[in-house]
Amino acid sequence: MGRLMYELGEMDEKIRRENERGSERAGKASFKWAWALDESAEERERGVTMDVATTHIRTPSLLITLLDAPGHADFVPNMISGAAQADAALLVVDAAPNSFEAGFERAGQTREHLVLVRALGVSQVVIAVNKIDLQAIDQESRYDEIVSTLSPFLVQSGFQLQRTVFVPLSGMEGLNLTETSLPWYTGPTLLDALDALKPPQRPYTLPLRIPLANVFKGQTAMASGVGVSGTVASGVVQVGDRVRILPGDESAVVRLIEQDESSLPWAAAGSTVTLYLAGVDPIHLDIGSVLCPPDALVPLTTTFTAQIIVFDIQLPLTSGASVELFHHSRDVPCTLTLLSTLDRTTGTVLKRNPRVLTRGQSARVQVSLREGTISGAGERVAPVPLETFTVNKDMGRILLRRGGETVAAGIVLDLLG
Repeated sequence: MGRLMYELGEMDEKIRRENERGSERAGKASFKWAWALDESAEERERGVTMDVATTHIRTPSLLITLLDAPGHADFVPNMISGAAQADAALLVVDAAPNSFEAGFERAGQTREHLVLVRALGVSQVVIAVNKIDLQAIDQESRYDEIVSTLSPFLVQSGFQLQRTVFVPLSGMEGLNLTETSLPWYTGPTLLDALDALKPPQRPYTLPLRIPLANVFKGQTAMASGVGVSGTVASGVVQVGDRVRILPGDESAVVRLIEQDESSLPWAAAGSTVTLYLAGVDPIHLDIGSVLCPPDALVPLTTTFTAQIIVFDIQLPLTSGASVELFHHSRDVPCTLTLLSTLDRTTGTVLKRNPRVLTRGQSARVQVSLREGTISGAGERVAPVPLETFTVNKDMGRILLRRGGETVAAGIVLDLLG
């Protein structure tokens, strides 16, 4: 994405030169464009994206917020945090010999990322087939091979091919980013494909919900204090609004709203913003907490029912199974109780109180948060802010993971307490 940012004038020449010289000194010259978004010392040293970086680009008709999420298997939880805020996905696959195949094998990240973004409600995807300029491949046949391999899996995962675009390109050389530069290819450039994305309908009239993706103590020329960032899931927030932060019993006043280093008087559903808050100590705020109006609090729950689809798992899920619940940027340990298996098409009950769930099955389950945390046992897990899918779709989607593997995705049906 660094090269695209540069081509669109979103990165100045001074930064480009600094990244080029710095990556060469570090012995990682091929990462010079990646350094535009991989800004931490650890990311640059390891050569992998570890956290979600946010930037913005302008296409002819859209202002697009880019959430650069990790692709490495070790950082899937961070990838989930980014994907939970997305309207569309840009998946970069490597056209180099054997590289695409490694990502598409059963446990590969290409597969998991596509399944995850679809489970989180993303229905539009642009597939960037990168490194198409390599001498070791025949460009057109390699591109066709990747398209023919991915297309059936996309359909299987719930994507519609008419809402999917494949673009061959070279990020390093800038081929097919903003101008057509491959004589055998007649489709859109990456810029064209991004510009053609359709913004979804936004839940502007629902109560304000902002799941926090980051919390920090910050200062700008216009405000200082507690900074929080995230995507407005629903509703509208304005400077001067009083908000509640849940879980917890904290209130704050919105002092400043920023997007792309510009201050805004308000922000609505779909906007990824930074808010500076007054009247609250950052020690009381957590990633995954939700900002909401004092008169329309987000519900809190420790037990709820959900309808899930089981992914391509090797070990079945049983009643009493310990899993991790992922919701926006929050993950907590929980226990599953299997209530019934369902027909995937009609939703009718096939079997009550099943013993196990296997790959591809749809089921109704009870999810119960359990004592103990990821970092240590003995602490009571706070209730999580959730809403049923029928009330607020963005607040009602969940993922379940076990042992570093995503095992199921679903929607919240009922809050039990």
